[in-house]
Amino acid sequence: MEKEDLKVLNPGEEEEMELQGYRLCRWRLVMVGLGVLCTGGFLLLLLYWMPEWCVKLTCTRTTVRDAEVVLLRSMDEFRRWFLARVRVMLAPGSNPFHSLETQTTSTCSPSSPSCPFSSSASPPLANGHTTHPSDGSPAQELIRRYADYQPTQIRYFTLHSTKYYWKDEVQNFEVLSGLDDLQISCSTLHLEHSAGLTKNQQEYRRLFFGVNEIAVKVPSVFKLLIKEVLNPFYIFQLFSVILWSADEYYYYAVAIVFMSVISTATSVYTIKKQYVMLHDMVAAHSVVRVSVCRANNDIEEIYSTDLVPGDVMVIPSNGTIMPCDAVLVSGTCIVNESMLTGESVPVTKTNLPNPVPEEVRDEADGAYNTEDYKRHTLFCGTHVIQTRFYTGELVKAVVVRTGFSTAKGQLVRSILYPKPTDFKLYRDAYLFLLCLVAVAGIGFIYSIVLSIMNKVPAKTIIIESLDIITITVPPALPAAMTAGIVYAQRRLKHIGIFCISPQRINICGQINLVCFDKTGTLTEDGLDLWGVQRVENGSFHLSEENAYKENLVKSQFVACMATCHSLTKIEGQLSGDPLDLKMFEATGWILEEATEEETSLHNRIMPTVVRPPKQLLPPEPAVSQEQDMELYELSSVYEIGIVRQFPFSSALQRMTVVARLLGEKRMDAYTKGAPEVVAGLCKKDTVPEKFAEVLEGYTKQGFRVIALAHRRLESKLTWHKVQNINRDHIETNMEFLGMIIMQNKLKTETPGVLQDLRQANIRTVMVTGDNMLTAISVARDCGMIPPQDTVIIADAHTPHDGHAAKITWRYADKPSKTSRLEEVNISLEDVCHVDKPKAQELYHFAMNGKSFAVIAEHFPDMLQKLVLHGTVFARMAPDQKTQLIEALQGVDYFVGMCGDGANDCGALKRAHGGISLSELEASVASPFTSRTPNISCVPSLIREGRAALITSFCVFKFMALYSIIQYISVTLLYSILSNLGDFQFLFIDIAIILLIVFTMSLNPAWKELVSRRPPSGLISGPLLFSVLTQILICLAFQTVTFLWVQQQPWYTTWSPLTDVCNLSSHINTSDLNNTEVDDHNIQNFENTSLFYISSFQYLIVAIVFSKGKPFRQPSYKNWPFVLSALSLYFFLLFIMFYPVKAIDEFLEIVCVPFDWRVKLFLIIVVNAAVSVVVETFILDIILWKLVFSRDKQGSFGITPAAPTPQRGIDLQAYKCLSWLRCLRKMPKARYMHLAQELSVDPDWPPKPTTTTEAKPCPENGSTYQIMINS
Repeated sequence: MEKEDLKVLNPGEEEEMELQGYRLCRWRLVMVGLGVLCTGGFLLLLLYWMPEWCVKLTCTRTTVRDAEVVLLRSMDEFRRWFLARVRVMLAPGSNPFHSLETQTTSTCSPSSPSCPFSSSASPPLANGHTTHPSDGSPAQELIRRYADYQPTQIRYFTLHSTKYYWKDEVQNFEVLSGLDDLQISCSTLHLEHSAGLTKNQQEYRRLFFGVNEIAVKVPSVFKLLIKEVLNPFYIFQLFSVILWSADEYYYYAVAIVFMSVISTATSVYTIKKQYVMLHDMVAAHSVVRVSVCRANNDIEEIYSTDLVPGDVMVIPSNGTIMPCDAVLVSGTCIVNESMLTGESVPVTKTNLPNPVPEEVRDEADGAYNTEDYKRHTLFCGTHVIQTRFYTGELVKAVVVRTGFSTAKGQLVRSILYPKPTDFKLYRDAYLFLLCLVAVAGIGFIYSIVLSIMNKVPAKTIIIESLDIITITVPPALPAAMTAGIVYAQRRLKHIGIFCISPQRINICGQINLVCFDKTGTLTEDGLDLWGVQRVENGSFHLSEENAYKENLVKSQFVACMATCHSLTKIEGQLSGDPLDLKMFEATGWILEEATEEETSLHNRIMPTVVRPPKQLLPPEPAVSQEQDMELYELSSVYEIGIVRQFPFSSALQRMTVVARLLGEKRMDAYTKGAPEVVAGLCKKDTVPEKFAEVLEGYTKQGFRVIALAHRRLESKLTWHKVQNINRDHIETNMEFLGMIIMQNKLKTETPGVLQDLRQANIRTVMVTGDNMLTAISVARDCGMIPPQDTVIIADAHTPHDGHAAKITWRYADKPSKTSRLEEVNISLEDVCHVDKPKAQELYHFAMNGKSFAVIAEHFPDMLQKLVLHGTVFARMAPDQKTQLIEALQGVDYFVGMCGDGANDCGALKRAHGGISLSELEASVASPFTSRTPNISCVPSLIREGRAALITSFCVFKFMALYSIIQYISVTLLYSILSNLGDFQFLFIDIAIILLIVFTMSLNPAWKELVSRRPPSGLISGPLLFSVLTQILICLAFQTVTFLWVQQQPWYTTWSPLTDVCNLSSHINTSDLNNTEVDDHNIQNFENTSLFYISSFQYLIVAIVFSKGKPFRQPSYKNWPFVLSALSLYFFLLFIMFYPVKAIDEFLEIVCVPFDWRVKLFLIIVVNAAVSVVVETFILDIILWKLVFSRDKQGSFGITPAAPTPQRGIDLQAYKCLSWLRCLRKMPKARYMHLAQELSVDPDWPPKPTTTTEAKPCPENGSTYQIMINS
């Protein structure tokens, strides 16, 4: 059979996967069934854990087209496997977007491009497949209704709530997401899709798109329990329990079962609770009644679950929760999108532009998609507060996507099927467990050999050798590791930080760079109007404090301020963007909106009207009584109606409105936005010559500047034409009106927090949509850029007129001068050569979004160097913020992101630790949400992350030592055919280990951030040294005890009649009549001695490993831990020096002479002293500083606060240092490696008089052409 290569699903997307086709093989199924029987079901478990093995053992490879089962593998770093069953659906047609009448067998063959989702229709059933009519009866009913048409077989499979349909055209499976799959233009959407669907078309499409619901099925407790119990860890525990029961360790087995039941019940309860919460959140408004337009102009009321892409939905005037993604084709809506963005400011959504026929071929009439046209799209789950509508022409929206394809559906999918958290700690934990398994293997072989040599019965050999494995891998490890994270999550909640991804808390402990949004994050949300700078006849007036003046009331400048906004009245209160609100309030004008009653009296939409207060209108000169009355009437009705809004766009950085003064025939266009953008839309003669100079003056002082422009529209532009015209035709040949200067004050907490982060060697970066010079000024004001540091602005230009892309470097405070150019080649080879030392300059790069895009495309190598020192990124679009986060992660930074949740959703999700400053308790967009509306939450999160990370290390080290200490004890006792007793195991595992492990995790975070970061993984020098030395210490002292007890003069082979306690007068004689036979040889002097020593060793390593400063509070402040440790010490010392017969019998320990107890006590004291000295003094003080100290960012010149090397250093000494640097292992982090390279590059940073051009890469490496102005 022809084998097919791998197919790729979702190419270029986040969920990109490889796909292989398989067909079930009966003889393989029989063989696997026999294997399952022979292995007692273990093979079945193995196949459950390994889906790729399951498919490869039970199926044969076939083409993807003929597959019955598909095997998929994710193409991300995790390379996860999934399997799915291919199903076949019978439908009366093959393409959901075609009408049934056109899909006859004669006009549409299954393989033709017009039937892209078909498979061969000739056989009634596909080989080996069961036909699966979607939703059962509707398909069969449709097929009966259209009996003349031959049913088509549609092949599909479902993975992660997404259906993939076979497409003959591309010979692959593809997702059928919605109407935007058609790539239709805006005009086509209006022309062909705004009339609505017939009932039959709706039912037909529902076969493909399914029911419009985001179905979060809450699994039954039984299902969750089975899934939890089939975890490899619990299977191992089951194996352990069976083994212990066979060895008659019933009490310990019962204790482990009890622990496992509690752990499983807790886990199942938590998972069930999360499912129920998610289900309730999604289901709250999932089924509502909606009105849809049918193709015959009827309005029909249906359930929202029946909606399909292409339906035309009527938006009710009193608002609704959107049950799908839909694009507005008529009317306007005010929407609260806080569910998606975390931003509760209402957003105005306008109808999709409908270009007039002569403009249909224009570039502006692009293919509709939800991202580019989001200002016209109503997203599922968002709340439509109110609508503006036409009489006789309702507010309509065409359904674009339904179910899990919607924006809300994608969010829910990301919660239901999250990516695994990739963190070095978790990878190292598995490696460490494998090491423990290897150690267990050695013990396993040792015990078998020893038992055979001593002629032990076969049953005992099997049980005792397997017992070694259960001892070495600690059963309480997962619960112990989870405890620290749960405690950290609880502490974060206490300080107002909510977490929806607890595993990220540990990762936050590694953050060494934090990106901040500016407005609303570093600065106050509200803007204050500082002043206005009007322009007349191409020149600036003097700046004025406000525009609230009689002589300006009828000026175009004030008219622009009063109309160019997206404000609306909700329950009588003005609501909208804070900047718009401040600007409008500064005019003193009044905004009025038409009520439903008023709208119904007119034959077209009633515009929003703005008018000045009467006291501002200038009095007209009195001529006659009749004229006075006319003038009074005219002046009293001076008002402007807003005819159409082009909402603010982050990509365009502007908004425009079309308005008409009452009584005027011609309309006016008003634009406001970024000064550079608005000036570019204006006639050159209206923009003052000093525009750039004045703008720079304001932005350097940290003001936010908004430019205004106006254009008188042609009289031929009627109201109807304006409703459908493209904004590009309006926003041209405008007249520059001037600038509004807004003051954006820093939040009081900002400078202090940034200072704390800088002292902790954590880089801070500003990512904002604001003007670059304003951003640089704010960065200087808040201390992100120290006053003495240089700011280098990178201005990148795209290739044009045959010239390559280039970057012009200029200093923010030193304008460059033009002069002749000189060419220099700089090689970027990765070499370590000795150069003269150069003084380390403290510099920062700043760039805007446009430059960032050009550099990312044409200078990818340069981008990595720029982000190393990039501090200010201005005019960044939302997707560019995400790209910046990825670029920083690409050079191995652990990136935090702090934003207000409005335009930062992608970046907050992408960062290692994204924290949203939102009033909502849990924003779905961000892993962390802070109720505190300032950045003081960032150091708190990092401190808690560091504390949780160190706690995880402490717990893991302690659990590893616990298993090794017990392993040493058991191995030594095996040599004399003895073991620890059942109740000794019970006392150690329950009374000591669980009590200690759950209290040692309670240490709170240290009160301040320090410059040192904790290690990121377990496989690191300090941690390995710590664990290995403590293992050797415990091994040494247990071995000494074991051998020394055998050398004691009173030592003899213990039996119930043995009485060595007579040597001491403190102990009473045991009952000599107790002659019960000890089958397991538990009671002997070696066992008792090792039990005492090992019990104290658990407590010693717990105290030694439970470290405090600099990442956690000292252990003595953790009173539950201190109380537990002291209680256990007291109890152990008590039973050692003052034996209690009942306790001795329970723990199966024997009486030993008093002098041996004193010797044991001395051994314990020396053991404790050695452990403390090695861990605290040798490791923490000497080795950490000399050998294990990590390369700090400052030593590579990454942090602005880095110390400057001495300029007068001797050249020979420098050469020697450089040679040593080359010999030394290069740092693991890419950013450190880059910093080392740049530290010896004489032409870095670029001088302010240079231009860098992109050149074709030569064979010997990457080269840039540098032109120097001299």
